[in-house]
Amino acid sequence: MQRFVRISVSVLLISCATFTATYSVPSVSGESRSLALVGAKIYPSPTTTPIINGTVLIKNGRIVAVAEKTQIKIPRDATVIDCTGLTLVAGFWNSHVHFSESKWENAARLSSAQLNQQLRDTFTRYGFTTVFDLGSPIENTKLIRRRIESGEVHSLRILTTGTGLVPEGGTPFYVKPLKFPEVLNQEQTTSLVRAKIKHGLDAVKIFTGPTPFAGAQPLIMRLDLVKAITAEAHRHGKLVFSHPENDAGVNVAVDGGVDILAHTAPTGSKWDESQTIKMKRLKVTLIPTLSLFTKLGRSLGMPSPRIEEFISTPLEQLRAYSNAGGQIIFGTDLGFITDYDPTEEYLLMTRAGMSFRQILASLTTSPAQRFGFSTAGRIAPNMDADVVLIAGDPELDIKALSKVKYVLRKGRIIYH
Repeated sequence: MQRFVRISVSVLLISCATFTATYSVPSVSGESRSLALVGAKIYPSPTTTPIINGTVLIKNGRIVAVAEKTQIKIPRDATVIDCTGLTLVAGFWNSHVHFSESKWENAARLSSAQLNQQLRDTFTRYGFTTVFDLGSPIENTKLIRRRIESGEVHSLRILTTGTGLVPEGGTPFYVKPLKFPEVLNQEQTTSLVRAKIKHGLDAVKIFTGPTPFAGAQPLIMRLDLVKAITAEAHRHGKLVFSHPENDAGVNVAVDGGVDILAHTAPTGSKWDESQTIKMKRLKVTLIPTLSLFTKLGRSLGMPSPRIEEFISTPLEQLRAYSNAGGQIIFGTDLGFITDYDPTEEYLLMTRAGMSFRQILASLTTSPAQRFGFSTAGRIAPNMDADVVLIAGDPELDIKALSKVKYVLRKGRIIYH
């Protein structure tokens, strides 16, 4: 597998915290035993009043009860974790990642322990219980997923698009010598989408504005082909992501019926009211990936003033769409960028005017709703017990979202 290389600047201008040391962490299967998380401040959802001193009771991988500590009777045989001083929220989604680093290659040969450690180091230590892979060799990614779903490795949920579709000659230069499937005409495009969906994709990704050569202008996918892709994907109940790159890439994606923009567009322009109204009316979802641009700029040696100039348009695009009430979901392009820590993304989203509650929605309820997972995204009875416990209160300090102490996936502790 070819590892992604750095994009050139010219292209992208296009305890518990208070836990006692003597407390031992219980082993909880998540299959049958009851688990009680006691004493945390709980945010059941981004729109509800927090429970200051609450308890979450879990059994068989589902949440049984959520209430003030004094209002829940804990079964005698339950495992209890004292979460005093922590904040409890639903499991996080990172809706733009890649399993394209060399460490994921030949997933069948990775030991269970090694695979689990890599998943912890990359994803679960930051609270992610679900990720959407937007471009990696699908058979290898599906193999990682199967090893998790079989119970061999206890970790997060993985959704995938496989590699993306590009216009003729449009394979991005930074993945070469790989060559992505090219769309040429409506009939061939429809057949290509149908074949990819049959191969087990959870969604389709397209590049409406890829850059085939360093410093070149993006190639814009034809509108009729974008429409053919989205029509066929939607016919099979699948969403379509777009890598837009610039204004033309954004416009053809929106006009063509794309569901989700996988990035803001740093080489584009600020979005005016007419643009955000149109995007919202067409139910376009935005993944900002702001820290992609700052981290990439630093890795390429860009001076701080240049990085600030570089990020200004994406910040304003996010501000405009968030203010318009457009749906935002969280994503970092993790895997392409190998600084996995999401803290900078939280800070940049705050700079763009998003509140803690809006950022929490982008991590929880919004992706669960967008991707059709009705039992995920909230802390409530009958919901999947996907839970994150963090030190501090992110409503007071957004950086607390990264101070993860526990992560549970369907009631099983997958990170501590």
